[in-house]
Amino acid sequence: MLRTTKLTVPALLATLLLATTGASAKVSPEEAARLGKDLTPVGAERAGNKDGTIPAWTPAEKHGAMKGEYASDPALANEKPLFTITAANVAQYADKLTEGHKELMKRYPDTYKMNVYKSYRKVNYPQKILDETVKNATRAELEGVDNPKGAYVGFPFPIPKSGAEPIWNHRTKWRGNAQRRFNNQMIVQQDGKFTLTKIVEDVKFYYSNIDEANPPELKPGVDFLRYLSETISPPRIAGTYILVHEKAGFGTEGRAAWLYAPALKRIRRAPAVCCDNPYEGTDGHQFYDQVDMYNGVLERFTWKLVGKREIYIPYNSYKMASPPTKYADIAAPNHVNPELPRYELHRVWVVEADNKPDQRHTFKKRVIYFDEDSWNIVAIDDYDQQDKLTEFQEGHLIQYFNILAATTQPEVIYHFNSGRYFVTAMNNEDQPYDQSVTFSDSDFEANTVQKKASK
Repeated sequence: MLRTTKLTVPALLATLLLATTGASAKVSPEEAARLGKDLTPVGAERAGNKDGTIPAWTPAEKHGAMKGEYASDPALANEKPLFTITAANVAQYADKLTEGHKELMKRYPDTYKMNVYKSYRKVNYPQKILDETVKNATRAELEGVDNPKGAYVGFPFPIPKSGAEPIWNHRTKWRGNAQRRFNNQMIVQQDGKFTLTKIVEDVKFYYSNIDEANPPELKPGVDFLRYLSETISPPRIAGTYILVHEKAGFGTEGRAAWLYAPALKRIRRAPAVCCDNPYEGTDGHQFYDQVDMYNGVLERFTWKLVGKREIYIPYNSYKMASPPTKYADIAAPNHVNPELPRYELHRVWVVEADNKPDQRHTFKKRVIYFDEDSWNIVAIDDYDQQDKLTEFQEGHLIQYFNILAATTQPEVIYHFNSGRYFVTAMNNEDQPYDQSVTFSDSDFEANTVQKKASK
């Protein structure tokens, strides 16, 4: 259901002032007091829906080893779908589908379907993330779209007032203090054949770090995470490294990135690690700002908070994300194997991003869907400059109970113009994420990467 608000004259004047200054106001103490009551500590509606098709929030407890285990929820393993959405009955469910899902039904009526299961809301976070999120409600602000300030550790904007705020919740979400991730990617042709790329990613989180004695403020020019990827295969791009110091802000204050290319044998600054430039090794099937569904600067778009909807989204998709499922099981002609994803009905925040007339980008418009319980982006409808739905991004949400964090794994980008699709964040045939690893700041410096790559 979309949110509509009748503004009083003072409230209207305040809204106009905010639109002029480009700054978002803090949440009032009275509104923030809802967190932990009728709202969960991160801002979702605690209760289920009136129809009983979305349950109340029942947060999970932490369990599992920090290393050597794939994400799983055995309690769901043997469940059967409640029903299946196909091209034959899609009209019955159209109000609860993204445009991307409806487009897949239209293009592939004989093969594409969505198996819908019972909904669960188990997503939870460590207590410090919850506590600091509640505090952030009355201390965090956003100037423009790229300049947050006043937030620490938790989600910055649990009760969003502008379209850019959910993006910052997504970008700074808790994913552990550090991770080593095994990220396999594939470009799938129309006949289902695919080429595989293997990447190892190391990440150190500064902002959402629950063990940091002096956690940094989320503000321009300050690292909120550092990232290093190494391409393992195929041979033509093996040995490529991408180093990123991720910050709020843009220009010299924002992201700093470096690229090591084996052919050049040196690391160099890479300002092109941004926006709609193709990610190295994806043959143009993923832009840099499509990594983790969306990341990077927001300045090229205007951001509108549309409100909330109930839609079917990929949720608790452990079968997609772990063994014994193989990559060849996932890859099917035109779309992923429809027997693998699990779809559930959930409430999502909807944000529309429109390309500014004076700012170049491949996409004219993006419609972005955020899971209310985790702030993860779970789907994006991408429109080209002719207002045609040209790509659809789908993130399959799972929870890591060992650290109490939710993420999308795998992620799929459907390219409607070519009929190909791209799958990333797979580790089914590789090692589980290592949540026990620790890194020093120097592991993410350009000279360190140069030495490592030159060995």
